[in-house]
Amino acid sequence: MLDNLLKRRSQYALGESLPIPKKETDRLIREAIRQAPSSFNSQSSRAVILFGKESRKFWHLVEEALRIIVPKTDFPKTQKRIGGFAAGAGTVLFFEDQSVIGELQEKFPLYAENFPIWSEHSTGMAQLAVWTTLADVGIGASLQHYNPLVDDKVAATWDLPASWKLRAQLPFGSNEAQLAEKTFIDDSHRFLTFG
Repeated sequence: MLDNLLKRRSQYALGESLPIPKKETDRLIREAIRQAPSSFNSQSSRAVILFGKESRKFWHLVEEALRIIVPKTDFPKTQKRIGGFAAGAGTVLFFEDQSVIGELQEKFPLYAENFPIWSEHSTGMAQLAVWTTLADVGIGASLQHYNPLVDDKVAATWDLPASWKLRAQLPFGSNEAQLAEKTFIDDSHRFLTFG
C-alpha cells in the first residue's frame, strides 16, 4: 500500500485518454469506495462518477458559479484552471449521505455529536482510496473543493437525493505532464514517538 501512496500526486495537466477501459475505471472507483472504512460500518459515502460530456457539464457549472464571484480581471486565470479539470476523462463527485448520519445519531445518542465528524473521516478515506487506486493504474487526478458553491445545481442536474451532501471533486484523466516532486516539512515538527 505504501508503494501505491508514493504514486499519488496532484495532476493538473489532464487528458481524455485512459490507460484502461472506462468500464474498468468505473469498477475500480466503486470498489475503492466500497473497501474504504467508515465508522460503525456506516458506509455513508456516495459517489457520482462522470465521464466525458457529463464531466465537462459539471465543470461548466463550476465555471458559471465562479464567474459570478471572481473579479473579471482574475477570471481568465480561474477559467484556465477549471478548463484543465474539464480536459480530463472524468470526475468523481464525493458525497456523504446525511440520512445515514441522522439514523446513527438517533440509534447511538451517546456519540451523536461525533457522527458528522466521523463522516468526514469516511469521505476522506474514500477520496484517498479512489485517488490512490487510480494513481496505481497510471491515471492522474487532483482533489478539488467547489462545494457548497455548486451543490444545488449539481443536485438538480443529476437528480440526486436531498440527503447527499457534496464534499469533494476528483477530476481524473491521462497524465499530460510530469508529476511534481512532493516536499515535506521536517519530521521533528510533525511526529512524536514514545516508548
